[in-house]
Amino acid sequence: MTLRVLMMKTHSTQWKRLSFTTTFLAATLTRPNTAFSTTCTTTNIHSVLRNPSLLPNLSSGDDDSSFQVYNPAQPDEIVARVPRHSRKDTKEAIDRAAAALPEWRDKTTAKYRASLLTEWSRLIQENIDDIATIMTLESGKPIAESKGEVNYGTSFLDFYAAEAIRPTGAGGGMIVPTPFDHADGSPRGKIMAIQQAIGVCGLITPWNFPIAMITRKAGPALAAGCTAVVKPATLTPLTAIALEALAIQAGIPRNVFQLVTSDKASDVGDEMCENPLVRKISFTGSTGVGKHLMNLSSGTMKKLSLELGGNAPFVVFEDADIDQAVSAAMASKFRNAGQTCVCSDRFLIQQSVHDEFVEKMAERVKKLKIGPGMDESTKMGPLITSKAVDATQEKIEEAIAEGATCVVGGSQLKSLGPNFLEPTILTNVSTESRIWKEETFGPCAAIRSFETEEEALAIANDSEVGLAGYFCSNDLSRVFRFASKLETGIIGVNDGIISTCSAPFGGIKESGLGREGSTLGLAEYMETKYIFVNC
Repeated sequence: MTLRVLMMKTHSTQWKRLSFTTTFLAATLTRPNTAFSTTCTTTNIHSVLRNPSLLPNLSSGDDDSSFQVYNPAQPDEIVARVPRHSRKDTKEAIDRAAAALPEWRDKTTAKYRASLLTEWSRLIQENIDDIATIMTLESGKPIAESKGEVNYGTSFLDFYAAEAIRPTGAGGGMIVPTPFDHADGSPRGKIMAIQQAIGVCGLITPWNFPIAMITRKAGPALAAGCTAVVKPATLTPLTAIALEALAIQAGIPRNVFQLVTSDKASDVGDEMCENPLVRKISFTGSTGVGKHLMNLSSGTMKKLSLELGGNAPFVVFEDADIDQAVSAAMASKFRNAGQTCVCSDRFLIQQSVHDEFVEKMAERVKKLKIGPGMDESTKMGPLITSKAVDATQEKIEEAIAEGATCVVGGSQLKSLGPNFLEPTILTNVSTESRIWKEETFGPCAAIRSFETEEEALAIANDSEVGLAGYFCSNDLSRVFRFASKLETGIIGVNDGIISTCSAPFGGIKESGLGREGSTLGLAEYMETKYIFVNC
């Protein structure tokens, strides 16, 4: 077996060779189709980083005080051991955040907070290669996608640094003409509305975007003058640890931005929701967990932002540019191996262009390079766990048994490892099939045809969730008509990737509450106070 090595640039722009463990990329790239090893190896992750200080305080022991982080591309490889914080640790972090709040909220200017966010962003960009490496090793996504996510993540820090100093930020507000008058008819008093930081925030983030889901929450929270306690995903805590290290280096006080890492998520989440010192919860994850957190938070009437599950429709009308539609579909469906909340799941293709669309999409899918994320030629990496593979595979097999046709893919790629699944296209999928009715966090496009616009709208809206939706059309009247009736909070027209820091992100129905990104994202971390001054 030939050992494959990773070529990475050093700060002096010279190239150095980094060979992780003795079987790392070699095994994932050239492993024969045999049973996967059950013996775990451990990577010295610090040895593959230019800046090892990004990951301080990792656990060296193998006891109950820590938990293991695995490499999805090589799941018998332990990337690192991370401290396991308890509910008591979470409470202590919240206490520290509450103690730090008055100094941070009341004794710093918006300009000063903005400068720290800008410096944090700069330091992240300065370490982009290392952070992307950490992200790929723990999440499995291709290294190019990880670098793209670093850029996406820092855009929120830059955006909210700019928003912090605007009149819509904390300390800003408005003056409204008074309706009251004196006896002589002259105006009496001043009506003011001011924005103030809501307080201590509990931020709970998912594994599929290890940096962006943190900065999209922490950026506006810190800009508003809130303090934050962050629970990163159990599967991908290392990127968050690197972010915390750089936040401290940027000058953000330690107790203003804190991490609580744990593989016992309920201990941390329950404390955040039930602790009266926490005034705001922001959560990205499944609808079921979101409902649970909402119920727990009701006892202390917290403000909530919930970005929950999706099951996005992707509709192609006969007047669309089919090549453009296929490109949009590929980007929306197979990014991060289909493991995003806004991935297209339910494809509705008008009958007259159905075969052309399927044929062209199948050709594109066949050309996707599947492999470990650290291989720069990889276009789609592994799923996060073998359980995710099994869940997707089960849905595919059920759909086929119910009458669907597998056009391409449909099988596990066991020669690469237990977490790899072929990108798959199914046609003639029943609307009653689980792969149609439920969100599928995996690389499978479920396709069926339709005849009329009204039929497409009815099928697309037949869902309990409504996060993202996409459609392709060159009829401008149809674009505005269909968009106004499609029951989702985010809509992409003739495009498959539309998220940006300056646009509001969030869903309707059971896809959640509130918005992230844009000026609306900042408002989620503030309270409005009305003041009347009789003068």
